[in-house]
Amino acid sequence: MSEIAIIHVIDDDEAVRESLAFLLATAGHQVHEHASARAFVEAGLPASDPTVSCIITDVRMPDMTGIELLQHLKEKGSGVPVIVVTGHGDVPLAVEAMKLGAADFLEKPFDDVAILDTVKAALARMRKVYQHDAMREEVNERIAGLSQRERQVLECLVAGQANKMIAYDLGISPRTVEVYRANVMTKMKAQSLSELVRMALLAGITPGAA
Repeated sequence: MSEIAIIHVIDDDEAVRESLAFLLATAGHQVHEHASARAFVEAGLPASDPTVSCIITDVRMPDMTGIELLQHLKEKGSGVPVIVVTGHGDVPLAVEAMKLGAADFLEKPFDDVAILDTVKAALARMRKVYQHDAMREEVNERIAGLSQRERQVLECLVAGQANKMIAYDLGISPRTVEVYRANVMTKMKAQSLSELVRMALLAGITPGAA
């Protein structure tokens, strides 16, 4: 996942768009400018790759508004954070944008620090979500490598069962349970039972699944 963020700035006001793009570029971001939400959508953006990115869009634009853009992105299942820029008196629109999944909104006029802090926060949240998803995928791969019996032991452990209870339920000896348990810990790369349980819960294995 690239650490250089791509910020898409969408605004039909060229002066505002260029000013914002310059500010973001000086802060180290890669900036792509779009004169309208329609042009942004027709360009096939945002891309589906895992590049860190963020969208800053004005809410009032001809042809396709910021609200309509948010609706489009929601329908496409996009996870890219969107920061909506609103004019004075557009708070109802800003609230509507938040309901549609906007990461944040800024009221004009806003200062440089405000927009940079808002972008930083949105990107941080996106990175956290991406890392969470990547970890879940990795955990699922580890679980897929377990044998059927090891998976059963894992589910029993997540349910909070002791070795003797697991042995009784599965019809095996407590010693055999210890062997399977050790194998599960190794294959899952868990350093402790609590870490193993966190991994299982992340993968959707819930207590009572056994």
